Amino acid sequence: MASTTSIIQSGLFSCGGALATFTASPRRVVVVRAEAINPDIKKDEPKVVDSVLVTELSKPLTAYCRCWRSGTFPLCDGSHVKHNKATGDNVGPLLLKKQ
Repeated sequence: MASTTSIIQSGLFSCGGALATFTASPRRVVVVRAEAINPDIKKDEPKVVDSVLVTELSKPLTAYCRCWRSGTFPLCDGSHVKHNKATGDNVGPLLLKKQ
């Protein structure tokens, strides 16, 4: 089996059994469009935040990102606030609370 370094240098990698290729480029621009993520769930609420009680958690509260904008993804960093203002969306985090 090839090492991770040689796979990356060759431009090939495998994810879930599928083989993909990529081309490394020194100047790559990634454009994130400001679109609503939540088209129809609880649109009458200012922000959709769901809480789930879990018995086996190390922290009393953990917030998970659902806007896909967090710099600490999969954890929420509050980026949904800026996203919601830019798009008129109402997406918020998923909160896992220790029971």
